[in-house]
Amino acid sequence: MKLIFATNNQHKVEEIRHSIGQQFELLTLKEAGIDVDIPEPHDTIEANASEKSRTIYRMTDTNCFSEDTGLEVAALNGEPGVKSARYAGEDKAFDKNIDKLLHKLEGRDDTRARFKTVISLIIDGKETLFEGICNGRIIRERRGSKGFGYDPVFIPDGSDKTFGEMEMEEKDRFSHRAKATQKLVTFLNILDRKI
Repeated sequence: MKLIFATNNQHKVEEIRHSIGQQFELLTLKEAGIDVDIPEPHDTIEANASEKSRTIYRMTDTNCFSEDTGLEVAALNGEPGVKSARYAGEDKAFDKNIDKLLHKLEGRDDTRARFKTVISLIIDGKETLFEGICNGRIIRERRGSKGFGYDPVFIPDGSDKTFGEMEMEEKDRFSHRAKATQKLVTFLNILDRKI
């Protein structure tokens, strides 16, 4: 089965390819010859994921999926949430986003947070959503240079390492994106057997 992954984020492509393995043929937007920056105008992660997959399906009439991910911090009423990539501005600068997050958490004892990923899959025009959640906490200083986004300041429950300190295999054991992707793969395998 061939699927277009509706993203321009190479980090996300690497993580999802790692989780899916060789089971399905995955094309990035670039590999599919699509040069578009899909807007994320909605106020929920689910709606933004749907926007991206629906846009690409309309353009290509090809089975596709997209994902949207947000970091939700309890003490900040769920911020940055849907604005996670653009928290400190439209340039999507990871360091500035982390700086803003740590500044807003100054003086707060509660650093509980969670990553939430929603994958929107469209097969033959029918949409199915898959969710993955990873609970953890924010730490005050960056640790590790692996991963991307808020990974250097997020420690998942059950570990003493940040995502930024983990190799891909270890991160996959906790990752919100890996959890959502596994649900996607299970669904596709069932679908594949029916075809």
